[in-house]
Amino acid sequence: ELAAQLGVPGILAVNKADHEGLEQQVWEFHSFGFSDVVPISATHGRGCDRLLSAIERRIPQAGEIPAEAAAPYIRVSILGKPNTGKSTLLNALTDSDSSIVSDIPGTTRDVVEGRFSYHDKVFQILDTAGIRRKSKVEENIEYYSVNRAIGTIDSTDVVLLLIDAIEGLSDQDKKIADLAVKKGRGIIIVLNKWDLLPRTPNTLEAYRDRISFVFPILSFSPVLPLSALTGEGTKKLLDMILTVYGQLNKRVETGKLNRFFSTLIDRNPPPRTRSFQFKAKYITQVSVNPVSFVMFVNRTKGFPRDYIQYLINGIRREFGFTWVPITLEPREK
Repeated sequence: ELAAQLGVPGILAVNKADHEGLEQQVWEFHSFGFSDVVPISATHGRGCDRLLSAIERRIPQAGEIPAEAAAPYIRVSILGKPNTGKSTLLNALTDSDSSIVSDIPGTTRDVVEGRFSYHDKVFQILDTAGIRRKSKVEENIEYYSVNRAIGTIDSTDVVLLLIDAIEGLSDQDKKIADLAVKKGRGIIIVLNKWDLLPRTPNTLEAYRDRISFVFPILSFSPVLPLSALTGEGTKKLLDMILTVYGQLNKRVETGKLNRFFSTLIDRNPPPRTRSFQFKAKYITQVSVNPVSFVMFVNRTKGFPRDYIQYLINGIRREFGFTWVPITLEPREK
């Protein structure tokens, strides 16, 4: 309350969120009116990267314009299997040699950062060590590199999942994608080395269909072809990052949201069992980036997941959350 009166940007850090189950309960703290509510565990270090990211966005760098006038960084991490071209893509986007580029898989052992501006937005790009199967990670230095790469998702806005278009999809890609979606991050599937494929009709559509079939959790994600080596497709990628970032930070006014929510329910009421009628009463958006909604129902136990997905699909289409993950959690009022 004091921070609001003084016009000082505030962040609410909710401690002792030691596991994912406790993180799900943090939505209750949004009633205090903070735009940023960050679950952390000071003991275990959970969420600290995300908290630092939230703090950094509110502190102007030395010699820069005041924080209230400065655009925040759009944080982008490049993830994928080793030797898919992550470092080459970083260099193409930043027009530099920030990363060491090599044909030897696993050359990048740490997180490498690059920054640049595009359409008056400042991008911070993180190139990470390729994520291997844990059973294949033997050296300590590589073990910590892999874990740090996974940890960058906590402080990222948009994940670029880089896939070798020649080799195709892998189980490791699916694991990376699953983790990013669970964290509510924007995720763009980037098909690298597209210039090496024969140009045949419908190749891209076939890739998109294949990804939707293998990765149903990523049915919302944009799929873009690219050549990190030649730079072909990088402008479309940057434009898509801006679009995804904008959707991640979109907030829907509560009254407008509930009017549409009522329309969805009238059109297709919640199902009933032999002895009970489920009812959905009210909905509110509890956070942006990640985009999260809570709806109040008469009973959460057994509330149909298919009906929740129906509501999510409607919200996604109506309010323009086309390219980002959305969570909608039922709560008993």
